[in-house]
Amino acid sequence: MLVSDAAKPVYSPLVSNVQTSSGSRGKDNMQTIAAFMLVLCHLGISQALNCTEAPRLSYATQVDAGLGQVVARNRYNWGYLLMRSSWYSLPYIRIRHVSVGHAGIWAVDTSFRVYQLQGGSWQRAPGFLKQVDAGGNVFAVGVSSQSNASCLSTGSILFSGRTDGWTQVRSGLTYYSCGLYGCWGVGTRGQVYVTENVTPSNCTMSGWTHVPGLSLKMVEVGSDGRVFGVTLSGEVYERTGIDSARRQGLRWTQHPMCMSMVHVSYDLGRLWVVSTSGLMMQCTI
Repeated sequence: MLVSDAAKPVYSPLVSNVQTSSGSRGKDNMQTIAAFMLVLCHLGISQALNCTEAPRLSYATQVDAGLGQVVARNRYNWGYLLMRSSWYSLPYIRIRHVSVGHAGIWAVDTSFRVYQLQGGSWQRAPGFLKQVDAGGNVFAVGVSSQSNASCLSTGSILFSGRTDGWTQVRSGLTYYSCGLYGCWGVGTRGQVYVTENVTPSNCTMSGWTHVPGLSLKMVEVGSDGRVFGVTLSGEVYERTGIDSARRQGLRWTQHPMCMSMVHVSYDLGRLWVVSTSGLMMQCTI
């Protein structure tokens, strides 16, 4: 049972707030069977990654990993933080998107308001976004409902209710993520872009380059610079050949999955993927 905003602890153990009825328990059993079949399917694919079911979070829709931490959201718009092998509830807001990385833990709620987790509670940050990414070095980035990509230097944030502070860096993006070798974005028609030059102190970004070959629904950049994305048809790809001298990489390499995926994130040699049916897998790579 979910408790009230005032009574809810900072991190409360994930209890049966998703599976509360016999019907829900039946669906959870079906997810267990589906996860088992998915693992067997991966064992039968010679090029497949070594994947296992992640700690169970029913009806997962989004996952983000960074600096050894993992956060996720389910279809009920609740946010969770993974500690060892258990999911713990994040403080009470209805989350549209959540991210963790160098900039901390950030979230966007269902009313597009932006928050940063500070001292165990959400602090309102400037602006309104539909997606946020905390992977940048001392800056956060995000995309508005008008498909404008923006950047905010976390060192200059003052939580005083002001709505300015974000620097618009590009229009026409629906997803935006940053890491070691720059920032990557997805356009309104699935086009993929990378920015060659990033100045974190003032959120200056330049040298945008179109990366051909795929149409994506989302892209995520790991803290070590590796880039993964999900195509419009739910396939998982990695952009390989990326380094400081070749930020756009060389080629797209597919990582075969046995079902359609909606979200992917990478950190510390582990790939986290969420399927269209709400299953979450963790794969060594």
